[in-house]
Amino acid sequence: MKRYILECCVDSTESAIAAAEGGADRLELCASLVIGGTSPGLALFEQVRKHSNIPVRVLLRPRFGDFLYSGHEFEIIKREVALFKEAGAEGVVIGCLREDGRLHMEQMRELVKAAGSMKVTLHRAFDVCADPIEAYRQAGELGVDTVLTSGQEENCLEGMPLISRLCRLQKEIQGPEIMAGAGVCPGAIRRFLEDTEVTCYHLSAKKILESGMKYRKEGVPMGLPVMSEFSVYRTDQEVVAEAKALLQQWESSQAGRKLHPEEG
Repeated sequence: MKRYILECCVDSTESAIAAAEGGADRLELCASLVIGGTSPGLALFEQVRKHSNIPVRVLLRPRFGDFLYSGHEFEIIKREVALFKEAGAEGVVIGCLREDGRLHMEQMRELVKAAGSMKVTLHRAFDVCADPIEAYRQAGELGVDTVLTSGQEENCLEGMPLISRLCRLQKEIQGPEIMAGAGVCPGAIRRFLEDTEVTCYHLSAKKILESGMKYRKEGVPMGLPVMSEFSVYRTDQEVVAEAKALLQQWESSQAGRKLHPEEG
């Protein structure tokens, strides 16, 4: 029977706790989720492990921006693989491209080798690669466990045609798990369950909280001026719980059909 997986992307201990209590099966841990995620610190990982017991895969991305990494940046990623492996992460979430948009196979091989027994997710570098079919096949050759994708579109619903094509290829070559990401919410999951064979979903379920700061010095941004310094992003436990309940209901209905095929 197919097992449906809900992975929640978090960048704080508070969000990790909310995701776990909402029923997430797995966490993707990062920092700076508001800019797409960067590598988290070990101290955050340790706090998350202390307060939740579900598997954690760690995003390794040394900076915001593209996935063409310098030699120094690659060495940082490689070292982080070793550090989080030693710390007890279930897996790592990685992706390196060449300047022509193809997977950087040499760098990816080194990282997968360094990961050893850890699971490996190819992150959304996949969504900006030049040839997703070639990259998917190469991910399988590398031993990548999961490919996270929006179907090379801004959100997964728009990318559903490519994701469906990848699902067919997955069955054909027994390739990596396809995990739908970007714009995933209970409504999007329902559409995917009805129209595709995707069994793995990645969401952040973000909600925006107001900072507790009463004194606010305006006009002195610490980062991008378009972002408020007084907004805190957290995982919404209720959204995670709604998504998980939907997957459980669907899984149960599919199991029921297999037990009673004559009623289908």
